[in-house]
Amino acid sequence: MSQPDAIIIGTGVIGAAIAFEMSKAGWKTLSLDRNSQVGHGSTAGSCAIVRMHYSTFDGTAFAWEGYHYWRDWAEYLGLPEDANLAQFRETGCLVMKTEANGMLEKHMRNSSDLDCPFEEWSGEKVVDRLPVYSLDSFAPARRMDDPEFGQPNGRKMSGGVYWPQAGYVTDPALSAQNLMDAAKQHGAELRTGAEVTEILTEDGRVSGVKLASGEEIHAKVVVNVAGPGSAFINGMAGVLDDMTIKTRPLRQEVVHVPAPEGFDFENDGTIVSDSDIACYCRPEHGNHILVGSEDPECDPHQWCEDDVNYNREFTDQWTTQAMRYAQRVPSLGIPSKTRGVVDLYDASTDWIPIYDKSSLPGFYMACGSSGNQYKNAPIAGKMMAALIDYCESGADHDANPLQFELPYIKRTIDVGFYSRKRPINEESSFSVLG
Repeated sequence: MSQPDAIIIGTGVIGAAIAFEMSKAGWKTLSLDRNSQVGHGSTAGSCAIVRMHYSTFDGTAFAWEGYHYWRDWAEYLGLPEDANLAQFRETGCLVMKTEANGMLEKHMRNSSDLDCPFEEWSGEKVVDRLPVYSLDSFAPARRMDDPEFGQPNGRKMSGGVYWPQAGYVTDPALSAQNLMDAAKQHGAELRTGAEVTEILTEDGRVSGVKLASGEEIHAKVVVNVAGPGSAFINGMAGVLDDMTIKTRPLRQEVVHVPAPEGFDFENDGTIVSDSDIACYCRPEHGNHILVGSEDPECDPHQWCEDDVNYNREFTDQWTTQAMRYAQRVPSLGIPSKTRGVVDLYDASTDWIPIYDKSSLPGFYMACGSSGNQYKNAPIAGKMMAALIDYCESGADHDANPLQFELPYIKRTIDVGFYSRKRPINEESSFSVLG
């Protein structure tokens, strides 16, 4: 194999998108992954939701831009016509108005400013669209052992805001494989089963990586997109000291339950984010519903010491999430057999990702992205390729952050928003909502 210009660690959806965008821009890339298949880290466990609503303007702009790549997926990739592509299902996303999200005033303002379509729904409209739903309010979210769990607080939900173009990707691992296949068409190379154990440096700059096998691969650029392993790779590179934002692996459980009798949630349901019960859900094939947690204060965060040895079995968190969702959907049957996903997030301090250079010249990072950046993978790939070009051509991104135009929506964003050195963003929800 010839020596690459850039080594990309990780072939999740964002790592694969960076390989695609850098190889299109003329870089000779080599993607490394310790897993045996592309997309088989935390991407495979992703709920793969594509939504537009964020509490920050920059988050909303990035996500609204991101939607367009999924909408035009085949065209974006340019793969042969018979390629097996991941499918984007446009179901819409309903977000319930609550005090916790400020009745979505900020979210609606951000969407209006960006000409991103949304509709305000009354409580009656919610029940009309989701007849299995109850409008009782249960906030604050509680755990099942709380004596008040499941007791309505006497108030009613006033409705929500619906973003009609939101949806989800049916097979997230396949979407990463699609991106990697598209990258290969531009000369990108790939090695799976290759674990990085050391970041090599020479004369104060990155010079490549060393693998578990002892092999050294040299390149002038290394990009850390290692998902839940990203903090350990950053540690190997010795770049943690100037970072105000850190990342670490967080264990998450996602519940799969059958839809209530008589309602076709798969075809007539929608994605729902509901901070009143601290759950989000989306349709799943076989008329199932997938239910995730919105990280309420009463749920302990399960941070992991490392990204390999963690409990892959369901815990009482599974039952808590299923029961919380059953508050909203009283006819939900909760099966005795637990089904769903246990996986890790790569979560940053303020749940906003780091897309940045590092204190080691030539070493870049796209990390802390789990839980809410899947949808942004294509535009994150494009922005990282632009950022690496910007820095490698001598610009000081820390002093003069890259100003990057989002190609579809024609808005320019300050990439410093995603800096490793930013103050913790107090506008964040400090949860999977970003």
